[in-house]
Order: sequence, then C-alpha cells, then structure tokens
Amino acid sequence: MEKSPIVICPNCSSQETIGKVLTAQSNQNVIFTCHSCGYQLKNIKTSKG
Repeated sequence: MEKSPIVICPNCSSQETIGKVLTAQSNQNVIFTCHSCGYQLKNIKTSKG
C-alpha cells in the first residue's frame, strides 16, 4: 500500500493526506482546504507535465 504525501496547514499546522485537502479545478489550479480550522487557499497554480 502506497502512502500519500502529508500536507501541513499554514494556518493551524494540522496535518492531513494530500487527497483530503486538495481539490483539482478545471483550469489546472487546485484549492487547499483545512478541515481542522477551515482555512482555504484558492487558485494554487500547478504545472502541467
């Protein structure tokens, strides 16, 4: 079983797996959402390829 990378919230330092906190958008950006404190960071740019 492969482990997912852990993401640390920049607001409260809570840790979650990447699949639980990142949501892909159709424009190839992602949204980070912390389920512990509610912090959200939108339009995180990613690189394709």
